[in-house]
Amino acid sequence: KRIIEIVCYIQTSPSASAATPPEPQLIFRRNSTARIHLHHYYGMLFRLLNFPSIILFKKPFSITITKTKTIHFTKFTFSSSALALSNFSDTHFTKPSKISSFHPNTFQVLQKLYLYQNNPSLALSYFTHLNHLGFSHNIQTYASFIRILCYWNCIRKLDSLFIDIIAHSKQDPSFKINDLFDSLFEGVDVNHDHYLLRAFDGFVKACVSVNMFDEAIDFLLQTRKNVVILPNIRSFNFLINRLVIHDRVDTALFLVERFKSFGLISNCYSYAIIIKARCKKGDLENAIGVFDEMKEAGVNPDSYCYVALIEGMCNNHRSDLGYEMLRQFRMTNVVVDVYVYTAIIRGFCNEMKLDLAESVFLEMEKEGLVPDVYIYSALIHGYCKIRNLDKALAIHDSMISKGIETNCVVISCILHCLDEMGEASEVVARFEKLKQSGVFLDGVAYNIVFDALCKLGKVDDAIKMREDIIDLDIKHYTTLINGYCLQGKPVEALSLFKEMEEKDLKTDVVTYNVLVSGLFKNGRACEAIDLLEYMDSKSVKPNSLTHKAIIEGLCSVGKIEEAEAYFNGLKDKSVETYSAMVNGYCEADLIEKSYELNKAVMLLDAMLKMNTKPSKVTCSKIFTALCYTENMKCARSLFNSFVERGFTPDVVIYTVMIHSYCKMNCLQEAYELFQDMKIRGIKPDVIAYTVILDGLLNGGHAKIAVELYNEMCFDGLTPGTTLKRCIQKAIKMQFHR
Repeated sequence: KRIIEIVCYIQTSPSASAATPPEPQLIFRRNSTARIHLHHYYGMLFRLLNFPSIILFKKPFSITITKTKTIHFTKFTFSSSALALSNFSDTHFTKPSKISSFHPNTFQVLQKLYLYQNNPSLALSYFTHLNHLGFSHNIQTYASFIRILCYWNCIRKLDSLFIDIIAHSKQDPSFKINDLFDSLFEGVDVNHDHYLLRAFDGFVKACVSVNMFDEAIDFLLQTRKNVVILPNIRSFNFLINRLVIHDRVDTALFLVERFKSFGLISNCYSYAIIIKARCKKGDLENAIGVFDEMKEAGVNPDSYCYVALIEGMCNNHRSDLGYEMLRQFRMTNVVVDVYVYTAIIRGFCNEMKLDLAESVFLEMEKEGLVPDVYIYSALIHGYCKIRNLDKALAIHDSMISKGIETNCVVISCILHCLDEMGEASEVVARFEKLKQSGVFLDGVAYNIVFDALCKLGKVDDAIKMREDIIDLDIKHYTTLINGYCLQGKPVEALSLFKEMEEKDLKTDVVTYNVLVSGLFKNGRACEAIDLLEYMDSKSVKPNSLTHKAIIEGLCSVGKIEEAEAYFNGLKDKSVETYSAMVNGYCEADLIEKSYELNKAVMLLDAMLKMNTKPSKVTCSKIFTALCYTENMKCARSLFNSFVERGFTPDVVIYTVMIHSYCKMNCLQEAYELFQDMKIRGIKPDVIAYTVILDGLLNGGHAKIAVELYNEMCFDGLTPGTTLKRCIQKAIKMQFHR
C-alpha cells in the first residue's frame, strides 16, 4: 500500500521542490532520467506484490503525469507479474484521496480486478457492484473478468456473464463480440488446450440458451489464426440437441458431419441426439444404423441411445417396434428406467391401443418399477380421448391411492373430457372441489371452467372468477367473448374485446373469428364487416375460418349475393370457404329453385376435381337438398363422382340416398345401395336398417325385410318398437301364406 502511495505521489507532484513523499523517505530526482526509468519502479512494485501468473492485461499503455506530458511505454509490456494496462491515453493517475469510488473509470476497474484475480468471488461481487452503480463495461473490463472466471473454472458464472454480454451487444451496436474474443485470444495458442477456451464454449452455450442458433453456428465456424477451434463436446451436444428440439434437424445433422471432419469426437450422448434427429425425420432405418456407426467408432451404446431409439419409434407410430426392442434390451441386461416405459405407454395411447398400453403398465409393475405421474397422465389422456371417462377416473383414483399427487395437466385433461361430453355442470362442481382442496389450477383449467360456465349461460360467474387469475391471457378473453355471443350479448362481448386492447393484449385471428361469427349470429352484420376492416388495420391476416364465418354470416341473414361476391373475391379458396358457400346455397330460402342448388353442386364438383374432400356436414346438406327436390339423377351422379375419386361416402349420405329411393318407390336401387354400403365396409346403423326395412315392408317385400331384420339383430343392433311391430306383422302374414 505504501509503495502505491509513493508512486501515485511521484506521478501527481507538480514539481521536484515541492515534493515531500510520504514515509518511507524515498527521494526521486525529477529529471529526465527519473522519467525515462520510471517503469523500473513499476517493475519493482509488482514484483513485490507477487501475484500469480494470470495474463489479465496484454497491451502497452500510456500514463498522463502532467497536463502536458505523456510517457508512452511501447517496448515494455506487463504480463504475469506486472499490472498491464490497456491503451487508455485519457487515464490519469491521481492521489488516492482524489479518486472517486462512486464513479470508477476503466483503469480503476482493471486495477481492482487485478487485485481480485486470486479470489473470483470477490471479483464477482465487485463486478455486480459495478452494474448496480451503472458502470458501462467495455471490451477491456469484460475480457479481464472473463479471464478470471476461465482461470478458476467458474463455468456457471461464465455462462451467466455471456448472457449479459449478448444483451449488451444488442443494446450497443458498437460493441462487437468478435472484438472481445480477439482481445481474449491475443497471444493464446489455439492449437493447444488453454483455460481461455472455456470462454469459447461459454459463449456458444449462452447463444444457444437464448435461441440464437445462427449466431452460435457462425461463431463456431469462424477461423481464428487460420484454425477452427473445436468446441467442448458438451457444448456441442447442447447446441445440436436444442436444434433438434426446435425442428432444425437438418442443420444439426450438417453440423455433426462438419465437425466430425474437423476432428471432433462424439460421445454416447452425441449419438443419442443423432438417433433422435433421424427419428424426428422419420428415418428409422438410419436411426438404427447409428448403432453400427458407434461400433465402428469404438463407442459402447448406453441407456440414452436405447431410449432415444425407442422413443423415436413410438413417436413415429411404431410403438410395437419400440416395445419389441425394449424386450430385447431387457434380455441383454441393459438397464431400463421408467422413462422408456413412459415413451412406450404414451405411444400406445396415442395410437389408441389402450389395451397394449395397460399390459405394458402391468408388466412394468411386475419388473419392480414404480409408475410416475407422467405414465398415469398418458393413460388418463388416452382414455379421455376415447371418452371413456369412467376408466380415466378409475386410473386417477388409483394414482392418488398410491401416494402420487395429481397435477394441473391431469386435472385439465379430465375437465376437458367432461366439457366435451356435455357435462358442463360436472366440470364446475369438480373444479370448485379441487380448488377448495388446495390443488394448483393453472390457466388451462380456468379456461375450461370458463367455457363450461358459458355453456351453462353463466358468463357473469366466469367474469367474477377472473379475480382468481393474476393475468388473463388471450384464450381466457376469447372464451368469455364467445360466451357473451352465445348468450346474445354482443355489446358485452365488444366491451371485453376493448378491455383486451386496453391491456395491450395482442388479439389474434382466433379472437376476431369468434367475435365476427358472434356479431353475425346476433344480427350485427354491419359491425362484423367493420371489424374485418379493423382487423386489417391491425395487420392481423384473416384465415380460412374468418372467410368461412363471413360467408356463413351473410348467408344466415339472407344476403346470398353478397356472400357469393365475397367468395368470388377470394384469391385462395379453401375447403372451409367452399363448404360455407355450399351450405349457404343449401340453407337459402330459395333452395327449391334449381339455380341455387345447381350452384351448390357445381361448387362441390369443383372441390372434388381439386381432390379437396368436403366435410361430412357439407356433403350431408347437399345430398339432403338434392333428395328433397327428388333430383336423384344428379344426386347419384355426384355420389358416383365421390366414389370414383376415392372419397367413400359415410352412413349418413347412404341413408339419405336410400330414404329418397324408397320414397320414390325405387326399391331395387335402394336395396342395391344398401348392399353397396356393406361391401365397402361401412356398417349400417339402426337408422339405416329402419329406413330400408320400412321401404321394403311398404313395397310388399316382407321376405327380404325379415332377412335384413334378423341380420340387424345378429349385429347387436336394437330395433325400435314400431319397427318390431311391423316385422312381427310381416312374419305373421308370411306364415299364413
